[in-house]
Amino acid sequence: MSIRQAPALTAQRTAGAGQPRPAVQTSLRFQITAVIALLAFLPNLVVTVVVGPRLPGVTLAVWIGLVALLSGMIAWLLSGVLLRPLLRLHAEVEEGDFGVLQSDDPTEIRALRVAFAGLLARLGTEQGRRNAFMATLVHDLKTPLIATGHLVHSLTHFDLTPTQKAEISDNLLAENRRLLTLVSQMADAHRFERDDVRLDPHPTDLRSLLERVAGRQTVAADHQLALQVQGAGQAVVDAAVLERAVTNLTDNALRYAQHRVVLSVTAQGLEICDDGPGLSAALDDLAQPFNSQPALIAGQHYTAGTAGLGLFIARRIAEAHGGSLSYARSAAPHALSIFTLHLPEVVLDAPAAAPDQPAPERSAL
Repeated sequence: MSIRQAPALTAQRTAGAGQPRPAVQTSLRFQITAVIALLAFLPNLVVTVVVGPRLPGVTLAVWIGLVALLSGMIAWLLSGVLLRPLLRLHAEVEEGDFGVLQSDDPTEIRALRVAFAGLLARLGTEQGRRNAFMATLVHDLKTPLIATGHLVHSLTHFDLTPTQKAEISDNLLAENRRLLTLVSQMADAHRFERDDVRLDPHPTDLRSLLERVAGRQTVAADHQLALQVQGAGQAVVDAAVLERAVTNLTDNALRYAQHRVVLSVTAQGLEICDDGPGLSAALDDLAQPFNSQPALIAGQHYTAGTAGLGLFIARRIAEAHGGSLSYARSAAPHALSIFTLHLPEVVLDAPAAAPDQPAPERSAL
């Protein structure tokens, strides 16, 4: 041992001095063998001790030794038979093929097979979502970053007019908002997937909440879409958290709407209605965080997780309020997509107190 190694070894011994030593490990088969052997040997030992005075000492010792040896051998064979399904399962787990039930599997081994299969499925799902998360991060963050780089290059390398500079600045702000929205959605989805949504509920004017969401939307004005707020009511909710859910659903509606989007307060909760093409799959399939399967919406492919983040967050927030998120498609010729954030105990205001009117003037984010 070198001099330089000695202090390190001393430090390791010092660090481990206060820690308890691990218990001596024995195999399950050895333990079962010992139990069976004792159960077989002890009665014979009692009989031998009772009858012992009548036998010579050498004969008695040989007899006890033979009984102990025979008990151990029988116990070892019986433990192997008892543990054969478990040992077979161990070998199958190491090979990665343990889904097939064997005819001689006891109930406990069958339960272990089911538990292992469920664990493997959950691990596969988690790994798939992790891969999809990385795919979303790389793909969806790369696009606005590249666009931002081109815009900055234009500002610094070209002789632009004040109008052109103002237009590029607006585009930079739009790309920055897009990045912030995506990062916020990914962080929320990652947190809501694992943790409970924490709420601070208070009596809330639902119409005012919808008007705040509508007032922040610039997409409607840019694409000449009609954005309306209808109905009025009260409910005990966490206004800030619920507003995020409504914003996600409104953003999706404005992205696919052809002419108009309507935000409504109803007896069931809050409705977001648009005249777009609707969902291409079931809500439960799309509202998954970091889904590795791409979605086709309105003729456009959306890569891992992008299509479902907003829907997943909205659904988790609705569930945290004791409600749910549902989707319905009205019949033709005026087919509409209707998302409903179901909320408990919504108290509607009198119709005269809150007439239907267009959303307030929109402001920039």
